[in-house]
Amino acid sequence: MSDLAAFTAGLADGSIRVVDLTSPLSSDTPILMLPEGMGQTAHFELEEISAYDDRGPAWYWNNFRTGEHTGTHFDAPIHWVTGPKEDVASVPPHRLVGPAAVLDVADRVSSDPDFLVEVADLEAFQEEHGAFLDGGWLLVRTGWSIHAGSQEEFLNADEEGSHTPGLSAECARWLAQDSPIIGLGVETVGTDAGAAPTFDPMFPCHSLMHGAGKYGLTQLQNLDLLPPVGAVIVAAPLKIVGGSGSPVRVLAFVGS
Repeated sequence: MSDLAAFTAGLADGSIRVVDLTSPLSSDTPILMLPEGMGQTAHFELEEISAYDDRGPAWYWNNFRTGEHTGTHFDAPIHWVTGPKEDVASVPPHRLVGPAAVLDVADRVSSDPDFLVEVADLEAFQEEHGAFLDGGWLLVRTGWSIHAGSQEEFLNADEEGSHTPGLSAECARWLAQDSPIIGLGVETVGTDAGAAPTFDPMFPCHSLMHGAGKYGLTQLQNLDLLPPVGAVIVAAPLKIVGGSGSPVRVLAFVGS
């Protein structure tokens, strides 16, 4: 049996499960809020064109409006000033499919929303589960997706800024420069921690990862259904010419 035949047989008999890592996209989806005076992304909006009525008697359809970086979305390198000008339409198809390593730090985030993953955490993970794979993704499970139903809870901001988990600057630098992964996936509104405006460099996951030509996935969910290693993910953004990113449907294939 060929590899593809075995794969389709596994899907048919349930020995390979498909896990949806995508948050629902609606007008209630939390969005990133930048300081006043800066450009802001748009909430997701549907505009009905027709619904089996005199505007179109046999069909229902909508226009939609949203930001490229609303909801579960893919960040292309062109998104950041440091990155090569690779737009989301130029990402090679083979880089939209790859193995996933899942680092689970939810227990530490539950007591510290400002928790930062450090290089030592990545080293400990690899000692237990093996080295990160070339062309793979690192997905960081923080448990933050439980807050996705509320804009206020998801951003968790006060007068000092947003309090959400992420990576330290040195951890982002290591992933960008010393690891073989092609991208980072998180459960929060963006790939950087809430405190990232105070880091050096600012927003290191954006500045360093995109600077190295690597990608980002945000607002993931159901990471608790994935094993630490062994899953394969498909992250398929819209092929927007000139786009810095796109809402994306992220699926994971998990063996029994």
